[in-house]
Amino acid sequence: MDCRLRRGATTFGSVKTPAELTETFRANGLKVTPQRQLLFGLMHGNTVHPTAEALYAEASERMPGISLRTVYQTLTDLASMGELRLIDVGSGATRFDPNTDDHHHVVCSSCGEVRDVYVAGSDRLKVDGLDGFTVEQASILFSGTCTACAAEVDKVSRASARGEERKPTNPKERMS
Repeated sequence: MDCRLRRGATTFGSVKTPAELTETFRANGLKVTPQRQLLFGLMHGNTVHPTAEALYAEASERMPGISLRTVYQTLTDLASMGELRLIDVGSGATRFDPNTDDHHHVVCSSCGEVRDVYVAGSDRLKVDGLDGFTVEQASILFSGTCTACAAEVDKVSRASARGEERKPTNPKERMS
């Protein structure tokens, strides 16, 4: 199987612009507010796969007073219109993905970073044991260690070999 990873500020063809999302909301009879327009902008081209809480924190910095309820409602509306995908990477919190292209995900088991990956031929997978079960959607989740975390592990290993004490650089380690 051929797997490709797309990174960085790649803009995907299926992701609508904030102006297009505004029109989609209006066409569906939904109210377009400055708060929702801010969220459209924050999700456009977003490759981080944020949780609602992370998006709320970012939106609150730009527009104090925005409510978490507004964030959830806007994300739910976008998902029900097919403009976002809800994804579960095993972290306990739903993440939101504005890339609606046929793709899958890779998650770092150390820092939790999530990236889009494209798996050639995934639509032709043959699965044994379905026994008449009708599959509506399939999702492949790869897990492993991202480049940054692998470099940190390598750095710690080299420091340990030299007898040096290490200072944590991973945000999760600094909090514990």
